[in-house]
Amino acid sequence: MSISLIITTYNWPAALNAVLASVEKQSRLPDEVIIADDGSGQATRDLIDTLKANFPVPLIHSWHEDRGFRLSASRNRAIGLTSFDYIIMIDGDLVLHPEFIADHLAIAEPDCLVTGKRVKMGPDLSREILAANVRPSVFSPGIARGRELALRSRWLSEKTGWGAPDSIEGIHGCNLGFWRQDALAINGFNQAFEGWGPEDKEFALRMYHNGKWRKRVKFYAVAFHLHHEESCRHQLAYNNLLFNATLKDRSIRCAQGINELGG
Repeated sequence: MSISLIITTYNWPAALNAVLASVEKQSRLPDEVIIADDGSGQATRDLIDTLKANFPVPLIHSWHEDRGFRLSASRNRAIGLTSFDYIIMIDGDLVLHPEFIADHLAIAEPDCLVTGKRVKMGPDLSREILAANVRPSVFSPGIARGRELALRSRWLSEKTGWGAPDSIEGIHGCNLGFWRQDALAINGFNQAFEGWGPEDKEFALRMYHNGKWRKRVKFYAVAFHLHHEESCRHQLAYNNLLFNATLKDRSIRCAQGINELGG
């Protein structure tokens, strides 16, 4: 099975560089990497252009103009550029365990959305990784939250179960696996979401409404989240209304999605 890895980013090239370094160290490389760029400046473009020449798989830069927080549109644009049937999506502040891609590949199933966890690193450990490209582990000092999630065990993952198949609890778009055809069937992410909000949960909800189910993965597909200040949440109330409308109407396709992308 071939895999497209999508990495979202916005104006943090140092973090993106660390994430891409962890991608290069994967025991099973993705077949392509697409950077879903929400309007970063020249420094990010220069980084990607520099890495392209020697990156072990095609490295594609998907960019649109910076007109505020438009993560859903950025993700949709990247999905539209993918060449392969299965997509793994992460954020550009997520440093991957060397078995991350292999783990996602091992647990992928038809009609299934895979949602993983993340280990939160504190500022000191994050700075160390950014400065020296240190590989974090379950033993690293400076983990702020979720140290137990850094323990990788297929047996433990299966013992703790996959969670409720239609639950939206704990869904984060920063660690997500899904089939390209399933995303296209629901018209991708809902671009009515602008600013921080539950666009990832709404995406999953429409998947469920279209007959797909969720596999929640713990202690497997391990990823470490670099510390940063939280995003502004001033549009959260409106975005929650969008989510609740999808929940009430049992919507499958969003009205503003991949098919409605402009230039």
